[in-house]
Amino acid sequence: MRRDDSIPAIATQLRYAQLCRKHLEEKGILDTRFRLQKLADATVALPVLSARVPELTLGVLQHSVAPGSTCTITHIQSPVPSKKSSVRSSQQQLEEALRGLVELRGEVWSEELGRDLPQSWKRHGDLAILGEATFRQPVWKILEPELWETVASTLGVKRVARMGRVSTDGFRTPTVTLLRGQDGWVQHVDNGIRYEFDVTKCMFSSGNITEKLRIASFNCSGETVVDLYAGIGYFTLPYLVHAGASFVHACEWNPHAVNALRRNLELNGAAQRCQVHQGDNRQLSLCDVADRVNLGLIPSSEEGWPTACRLLKRETGGVLHIHQNVSSHPQKPDPALLLQNLCLQEVCDPSSPAGKAACDSDTADSRESAPGLRCRDSMRTTVKAEWQAWSKAAACRIAALLLEIKGQPWRTHVLHMEHVKSYAPHVDHIVLDLECRPT
Repeated sequence: MRRDDSIPAIATQLRYAQLCRKHLEEKGILDTRFRLQKLADATVALPVLSARVPELTLGVLQHSVAPGSTCTITHIQSPVPSKKSSVRSSQQQLEEALRGLVELRGEVWSEELGRDLPQSWKRHGDLAILGEATFRQPVWKILEPELWETVASTLGVKRVARMGRVSTDGFRTPTVTLLRGQDGWVQHVDNGIRYEFDVTKCMFSSGNITEKLRIASFNCSGETVVDLYAGIGYFTLPYLVHAGASFVHACEWNPHAVNALRRNLELNGAAQRCQVHQGDNRQLSLCDVADRVNLGLIPSSEEGWPTACRLLKRETGGVLHIHQNVSSHPQKPDPALLLQNLCLQEVCDPSSPAGKAACDSDTADSRESAPGLRCRDSMRTTVKAEWQAWSKAAACRIAALLLEIKGQPWRTHVLHMEHVKSYAPHVDHIVLDLECRPT
């Protein structure tokens, strides 16, 4: 006999769960109020709406959507609300609490005030960061400081801040305003690594977690790594803590980020294997030291390419991890890509030594197959032609720079292209892993 709090679900093997989930969601059958649940037999139960159960066709799931899968109807006991459902509940609680405050102070609640409330927020420990386009109506100013006390209490935090636009001061300083609390220092844990930083002074991108996890999977034993844009240690620390790099040179010019970086190196027991270089990395005095260089700056790290080439070991070379935002808008070519293609035409003039070195580079178009250009999650991301065009231009440009800087031909080889995240339907943050070796 089923308990009253159970809900219907489709059970299938773990490897087919995402295919089935996507199909059920597209058909409006998935019950998004609840989380997927692992069952005792190692299968996964996908919650479905009771009213739509009669429409389920298991044969379609098993033969068309996920060939080879086994799908059965089951029930989830005591289902757990989904994150999305919990967020909606928090929004409702916040609206109710603020409506009460407004009316208690003799003001009139309106739909306009409701639309002025945050639909989501970022949480770092006991601090919640609200979006920029919130609490803009004049009445909110009248309700301070009780307003922020109510927001903090409802969201279950002690401090509240509001995000503004990133500053154009050259340091990409976030314009975060602290609304309640004494300071903006928070702690964030990713993959066992502790990061502490001041949200009013330093950027933190949770969207880069997949790249941090990828770096953590590298084997950098015996390697010297240079992180040209270290920030608070987003990538520096995974190289040290998980990838096992022997030594990392971390470059950063934002003094607030440098302060947090040094603090995080100590927190994670990695300070003895890292030297922090504060200032413009283009003025870095190091050369011929790196087995690997990380260029984690977007929208483009191209200004750092000459420095990265200078840093690679002259005798053995190494790998560059080049971050870039690549546009693939069908009717609006990326100006950066057009410039790259122009450089590619100039560099690949076979009559010049630079052109011969660059055109000999092993890029996506020069191989019969391109295993390195398969993204890690092929179910989710397809490599776009624009990415391949950019990777070829970048490989040729790097080869030309290496010839100019090192004084001898080098071969560049595309190892892999990683899709980190999308900023819009036609703008993608990607990472090119480029192997560079002297010939």
